[in-house]
Amino acid sequence: MIRKVLRVMGTLIGVAVGAVLFYHALPDLVAVIGTPGLTFASPWSYSVAGGGLFGLLFYFITPSIVNLGRRFLDWSESRLKKVPTQDIILVVFGMIVTLLLGLLISFPIYRIPHIGAYIAPLLTLGLVFFGVRFILNRKEEFSFLTSFFNRNARALEAADNETFKILDTSAIIDGRIVDICKTGFLEGVIVVAGFVLEELQHIADSPDLLKRNRGRRGLDILNKIQKEMDIPVQIYEGDFEELAEVDSKLVRLSKVLNGKIITNDFNLNKVCELQGITVLNINELANAVKPVVLPGEEMTAQIIKDGKEIGQGVAYLDDGTMIVVEGGKRHIGDTIEVLVTSVLQTAAGRMIFAKPKTAVDKVSGVK
Repeated sequence: MIRKVLRVMGTLIGVAVGAVLFYHALPDLVAVIGTPGLTFASPWSYSVAGGGLFGLLFYFITPSIVNLGRRFLDWSESRLKKVPTQDIILVVFGMIVTLLLGLLISFPIYRIPHIGAYIAPLLTLGLVFFGVRFILNRKEEFSFLTSFFNRNARALEAADNETFKILDTSAIIDGRIVDICKTGFLEGVIVVAGFVLEELQHIADSPDLLKRNRGRRGLDILNKIQKEMDIPVQIYEGDFEELAEVDSKLVRLSKVLNGKIITNDFNLNKVCELQGITVLNINELANAVKPVVLPGEEMTAQIIKDGKEIGQGVAYLDDGTMIVVEGGKRHIGDTIEVLVTSVLQTAAGRMIFAKPKTAVDKVSGVK
């Protein structure tokens, strides 16, 4: 869209340049050449011909000019990023001082007849060039200048290095983000998009009781994060109206802010991985910090229900990890000692397989 607008603007500029140039220059050129056949009814006819010719020319060359300008801007931006902030401060200070000094010196020189108008600007440019080189070569001795800007420079650097953590709806409703913020492991700025708030509001207004409770829980979680957490929270008011799905808008927002998405959504996680966006998955974090259980370890488990296979019983640890106990069906409702036989890590979490310790003791002959 921008390229088309620039192309139209370039064409209009070409029409204007051609019209003005042909209106003023072509009649005089025809008169000088003295070619009677090369005449039009009026100077405005020259303008129409020139505008059409230059408009057509600029229509074709504008994309090349735009690409050239864009490459130049990218090159200059990449070069400027490598320049230290202290050097930029010193260069700006040196240019201001030497320009003022050059203006004072060139003022009387400018009055010299014939050559003063040429010597004065050259003298000013020379002073600026040598003044900036002098300051950069002795920048260690001008450290008092950069120290004056240290506080602002640190604030700017912190803003540049600030990382944005974008919350999606599933992570907000989950609620564990509050506990993660309390630990202090999460740094940067928490960003909540306006379209995520709208989705939470729609869920909270749902006629379905379960959805309504989930939506209200999410709004309560956000309120708690804003009021009780030390980590800064920002509301992003912008929207991407050309995108319909909230997940697509979150992906676009992460690209705009160069941020990371915090989510529990498996599908959103995969989409972000395909597009090279960093995702902080709360479920993966929870699985990573669960205590490591090795085969042969003993633990206490309360069998609460039967498993899928015959004779199996199922128990759960405090963190929600499932324990499948072979032969544990007859112990449903009891708390027994079990011996871990294997551990299986899946996408849904960790599963522990075990056997009752009494059965193992009987097999081994222990009384």
